[in-house]
Amino acid sequence: MKIGLFFGSFNPVHSGHLMIANYLVEHSQLEELWMVVTPHNPHKNRATLADDFDRLSLVEIATRQQPNIKACDIEFLLPKPSYTIDTLVYLQEKYPEHEFVLIIGGDNLASFPKWKNYEIILRDFELLVYKRPDYELGELQHHPKVTLVDAPMMQISSSFIRKLIREKKSIAYWVPATVQEEIERSGLYASI
Repeated sequence: MKIGLFFGSFNPVHSGHLMIANYLVEHSQLEELWMVVTPHNPHKNRATLADDFDRLSLVEIATRQQPNIKACDIEFLLPKPSYTIDTLVYLQEKYPEHEFVLIIGGDNLASFPKWKNYEIILRDFELLVYKRPDYELGELQHHPKVTLVDAPMMQISSSFIRKLIREKKSIAYWVPATVQEEIERSGLYASI
Protein backbone atom coordinates (compact mmCIF):
# COMPACT_ATOMS: atom_id res chain seq x y z
CA MET A 1 0.00 0.00 0.00
CA LYS A 2 1.22 3.51 -0.80
CA ILE A 3 0.91 5.63 2.35
CA GLY A 4 1.50 9.36 2.65
CA LEU A 5 3.02 10.64 5.88
CA PHE A 6 1.86 14.13 6.81
CA PHE A 7 3.92 15.22 9.83
CA GLY A 8 2.88 18.05 12.09
CA SER A 9 2.33 19.37 15.57
CA PHE A 10 -1.38 19.74 14.74
CA ASN A 11 -1.64 22.17 17.63
CA PRO A 12 -4.61 22.00 17.04
CA VAL A 13 -5.51 20.21 13.82
CA HIS A 14 -7.58 22.53 11.62
CA SER A 15 -9.56 22.58 8.40
CA GLY A 16 -6.51 23.59 6.35
CA HIS A 17 -4.63 20.43 7.42
CA LEU A 18 -7.63 18.28 6.64
CA MET A 19 -8.25 19.85 3.23
CA ILE A 20 -4.66 19.10 2.20
CA ALA A 21 -4.88 15.54 3.56
CA ASN A 22 -8.16 14.85 1.78
CA TYR A 23 -6.94 16.40 -1.47
CA LEU A 24 -3.80 14.25 -1.48
CA VAL A 25 -5.72 11.03 -0.80
CA GLU A 26 -8.25 11.84 -3.53
CA HIS A 27 -5.91 13.32 -6.18
CA SER A 28 -2.67 11.36 -5.96
CA GLN A 29 -1.50 7.76 -5.99
CA LEU A 30 -1.80 7.53 -2.19
CA GLU A 31 -4.07 4.82 -0.85
CA GLU A 32 -3.90 6.14 2.73
CA LEU A 33 -2.58 9.17 4.52
CA TRP A 34 -1.29 9.06 8.09
CA MET A 35 -1.28 12.32 10.03
CA VAL A 36 1.84 11.83 12.15
CA VAL A 37 1.50 13.83 15.36
CA THR A 38 4.96 15.09 16.31
CA PRO A 39 5.66 15.16 20.07
CA HIS A 40 8.10 18.05 19.91
CA ASN A 41 9.40 19.63 16.75
CA PRO A 42 12.93 20.90 17.53
CA HIS A 43 12.02 24.16 15.75
CA LYS A 44 8.86 24.92 17.78
CA ASN A 45 8.36 26.45 21.21
CA ARG A 46 7.34 23.70 23.66
CA ALA A 47 5.45 26.23 25.85
CA THR A 48 2.74 26.69 23.20
CA LEU A 49 2.34 22.96 22.58
CA ALA A 50 -0.66 21.11 24.04
CA ASP A 51 -0.15 17.66 25.52
CA ASP A 52 0.86 15.05 22.94
CA PHE A 53 -2.12 12.79 23.61
CA ASP A 54 -4.58 15.70 23.53
CA ARG A 55 -3.33 16.68 20.06
CA LEU A 56 -3.45 13.05 18.92
CA SER A 57 -7.00 12.73 20.23
CA LEU A 58 -8.09 15.81 18.26
CA VAL A 59 -6.60 14.35 15.06
CA GLU A 60 -8.39 11.06 15.75
CA ILE A 61 -11.66 12.94 16.24
CA ALA A 62 -11.10 14.99 13.08
CA THR A 63 -10.36 11.97 10.87
CA ARG A 64 -12.90 9.52 12.27
CA GLN A 65 -15.25 9.87 9.28
CA GLN A 66 -12.54 9.52 6.61
CA PRO A 67 -11.38 5.88 6.35
CA ASN A 68 -8.28 6.67 4.25
CA ILE A 69 -6.92 9.30 6.67
CA LYS A 70 -5.63 8.15 10.05
CA ALA A 71 -4.02 9.64 13.13
CA CYS A 72 -0.56 8.21 13.81
CA ASP A 73 1.35 8.28 17.11
CA ILE A 74 4.49 6.47 15.89
CA GLU A 75 6.79 9.32 16.96
CA PHE A 76 5.58 8.99 20.56
CA LEU A 77 7.57 5.75 20.69
CA LEU A 78 10.79 7.15 19.25
CA PRO A 79 13.58 9.19 20.90
CA LYS A 80 13.02 12.95 21.22
CA PRO A 81 13.48 15.25 19.48
CA SER A 82 11.87 13.58 16.49
CA TYR A 83 13.78 13.54 13.22
CA THR A 84 11.93 12.63 10.04
CA ILE A 85 14.64 10.29 8.77
CA ASP A 86 14.50 8.19 11.95
CA THR A 87 10.72 7.88 11.72
CA LEU A 88 10.82 6.97 8.02
CA VAL A 89 13.46 4.27 8.58
CA TYR A 90 11.54 2.88 11.57
CA LEU A 91 8.27 2.72 9.62
CA GLN A 92 9.95 1.11 6.59
CA GLU A 93 11.44 -1.59 8.83
CA LYS A 94 8.18 -2.14 10.75
CA TYR A 95 5.96 -2.19 7.65
CA PRO A 96 8.11 -3.43 4.73
CA GLU A 97 4.97 -4.25 2.74
CA HIS A 98 4.10 -0.53 2.46
CA GLU A 99 5.64 2.25 0.41
CA PHE A 100 5.88 5.48 2.40
CA VAL A 101 5.75 8.93 0.82
CA LEU A 102 6.78 12.06 2.74
CA ILE A 103 4.38 15.01 2.48
CA ILE A 104 5.76 18.49 3.10
CA GLY A 105 4.77 22.06 2.38
CA GLY A 106 6.61 24.08 -0.22
CA ASP A 107 7.95 26.30 2.55
CA ASN A 108 9.99 23.32 3.78
CA LEU A 109 11.43 22.29 0.42
CA ALA A 110 13.93 25.15 0.11
CA SER A 111 15.30 24.40 3.59
CA PHE A 112 15.16 20.62 3.11
CA PRO A 113 18.98 20.34 2.77
CA LYS A 114 19.18 21.39 6.45
CA TRP A 115 17.17 18.34 7.54
CA LYS A 116 19.04 15.47 9.17
CA ASN A 117 20.19 12.98 6.47
CA TYR A 118 18.09 14.68 3.79
CA GLU A 119 20.10 12.92 1.05
CA ILE A 120 18.99 9.53 2.38
CA ILE A 121 15.36 10.69 2.47
CA LEU A 122 15.62 11.79 -1.17
CA ARG A 123 17.34 8.56 -2.14
CA ASP A 124 14.87 6.22 -0.46
CA PHE A 125 11.53 8.07 -0.37
CA GLU A 126 9.28 10.03 -2.67
CA LEU A 127 8.27 13.54 -1.59
CA LEU A 128 4.85 15.04 -2.28
CA VAL A 129 5.17 18.80 -1.92
CA TYR A 130 2.11 21.00 -1.70
CA LYS A 131 2.87 24.52 -2.85
CA ARG A 132 2.45 27.40 -0.45
CA PRO A 133 1.97 30.98 -1.61
CA ASP A 134 4.90 33.37 -1.28
CA TYR A 135 7.52 30.64 -0.79
CA GLU A 136 10.32 29.81 -3.18
CA LEU A 137 10.67 26.08 -3.74
CA GLY A 138 14.42 26.08 -4.39
CA GLU A 139 16.50 23.75 -6.52
CA LEU A 140 15.06 20.52 -5.11
CA GLN A 141 11.76 21.13 -6.91
CA HIS A 142 13.41 19.52 -9.97
CA HIS A 143 14.64 16.43 -8.09
CA PRO A 144 13.25 13.19 -9.60
CA LYS A 145 11.83 12.08 -6.23
CA VAL A 146 9.92 15.37 -5.73
CA THR A 147 6.35 15.74 -7.01
CA LEU A 148 4.74 19.17 -6.74
CA VAL A 149 1.02 19.28 -5.99
CA ASP A 150 -1.36 22.22 -6.39
CA ALA A 151 -3.58 21.48 -3.42
CA PRO A 152 -6.17 24.11 -2.42
CA MET A 153 -4.79 26.26 0.39
CA MET A 154 -6.43 28.12 3.26
CA GLN A 155 -4.70 31.02 4.96
CA ILE A 156 -5.02 29.53 8.43
CA SER A 157 -2.65 28.52 11.20
CA SER A 158 -2.88 26.68 14.48
CA SER A 159 -1.47 29.75 16.26
CA PHE A 160 -4.40 31.81 14.89
CA ILE A 161 -6.87 29.25 16.24
CA ARG A 162 -5.15 29.24 19.65
CA LYS A 163 -5.42 33.04 19.67
CA LEU A 164 -9.16 32.88 18.93
CA ILE A 165 -9.60 30.40 21.78
CA ARG A 166 -7.66 32.59 24.24
CA GLU A 167 -9.78 35.58 23.19
CA LYS A 168 -12.96 33.50 23.68
CA LYS A 169 -13.92 33.90 20.01
CA SER A 170 -15.58 31.26 17.87
CA ILE A 171 -13.46 28.68 16.06
CA ALA A 172 -16.47 27.41 14.10
CA TYR A 173 -15.51 26.36 10.55
CA TRP A 174 -11.78 26.83 11.27
CA VAL A 175 -11.80 23.33 12.77
CA PRO A 176 -14.26 20.45 12.30
CA ALA A 177 -17.33 20.73 14.55
CA THR A 178 -16.28 17.60 16.45
CA VAL A 179 -12.87 19.13 17.21
CA GLN A 180 -14.50 22.39 18.29
CA GLU A 181 -16.80 20.50 20.66
CA GLU A 182 -13.87 18.63 22.23
CA ILE A 183 -11.78 21.79 22.66
CA GLU A 184 -14.71 23.58 24.30
CA ARG A 185 -15.55 20.57 26.50
CA SER A 186 -11.97 20.08 27.69
CA GLY A 187 -10.89 23.73 27.96
CA LEU A 188 -7.85 22.88 25.85
CA TYR A 189 -5.84 25.91 24.64
CA ALA A 190 -7.70 28.32 26.94
CA SER A 191 -4.39 29.28 28.59
CA ILE A 192 -1.78 28.34 25.96
